[in-house]
Amino acid sequence: MKILVTGGAGFIGSAVIRHIIENTSDEVVNVDSLTYAGNLESLDMVAQNSRYQFEHVDICDIAALGEVFQKHMPDAVMHLAAESHVDRSIEEPGQFIQTNLVGTYNLLQVSRNYLEDKPPAECENFRFHHISTDEVYGDLEDDGLFTEETPYAPSSPYSASKAGSDHLVRTWHRTFGLPVLVTNCSNNYGPYHFPEKLIPHMILNALDGKPLPVYGDGLQVRDWLYVEDHARALYKVLTEGKPGETYNIGGHNEKANIDVVKKICALLEELVPEKPENINSYDELITFVKDRPGHDLRYAIDATKISDELGWVPEESFESGLRKTVVWYLENRDWWQRVLNGDYKLERIG
Repeated sequence: MKILVTGGAGFIGSAVIRHIIENTSDEVVNVDSLTYAGNLESLDMVAQNSRYQFEHVDICDIAALGEVFQKHMPDAVMHLAAESHVDRSIEEPGQFIQTNLVGTYNLLQVSRNYLEDKPPAECENFRFHHISTDEVYGDLEDDGLFTEETPYAPSSPYSASKAGSDHLVRTWHRTFGLPVLVTNCSNNYGPYHFPEKLIPHMILNALDGKPLPVYGDGLQVRDWLYVEDHARALYKVLTEGKPGETYNIGGHNEKANIDVVKKICALLEELVPEKPENINSYDELITFVKDRPGHDLRYAIDATKISDELGWVPEESFESGLRKTVVWYLENRDWWQRVLNGDYKLERIG
């Protein structure tokens, strides 16, 4: 196949592209506008491959999108392009509406128009895979899991914009017959993660002897999914999933935020015992800060459907994945140092 991947220079998108190029014979067209979180250096290992091409295009530009489709004639779309940081959505919600809602609408319309002139068999084989988040479901009590039938109850401008885009995708399937797939995933972590997100933010602040800011009491629970496990799941859904269906993807790793931070500190004690001069232990840097507005208390995914129907299960436990992640940041200082040398200086928004 020739797969058009939007947001392929982002964290999850780059993992998907690396997986496709390294483990399949498919071609990839990476469509990315290269916002602050887009980094083509995350694709250095595949950039020279003859099956990889890059188009510097914003999904909010519907005319440019149409030109990309006509130029490359994709067999499938994996739509990952999105504004994704909750804190930023509280500060500047307008950009989330534009990218996540208008951009998704543009992509759906271009895909629909693209298929109009194709033979029925090609239309049937085409796939539009929309990658979304478990945050659309809101939060859970102390027990229970999100299933594919859980009602939507988004809490932030980010999750509301993703919920809206999910609804648009399903509408284009029901009304216009576009062969779509939707996946909702839990919190991703792993190599090449932009440093404003929790795990890399804690790693890099600790290495520099800076405070480790934890919202509220730190007891918010998230289900953690190693990004390379997620990439495998997304490709499996694209190639084996049933059009019109939704698949939840989770790592079976529920952890409170404060426990995640403490695990990072413990790993750094082991791997980097020579600390910054201002501290005796990494965990003394933990600092509780005012909670985020509307902060969901707990997310947890029931991934039974994708396991039973498609045979996907995560390969990494949280312990093995977190160790790999910390080691990667220790061994790839050049990558994250170049990120930090840009406009973003490791200061979280919100």
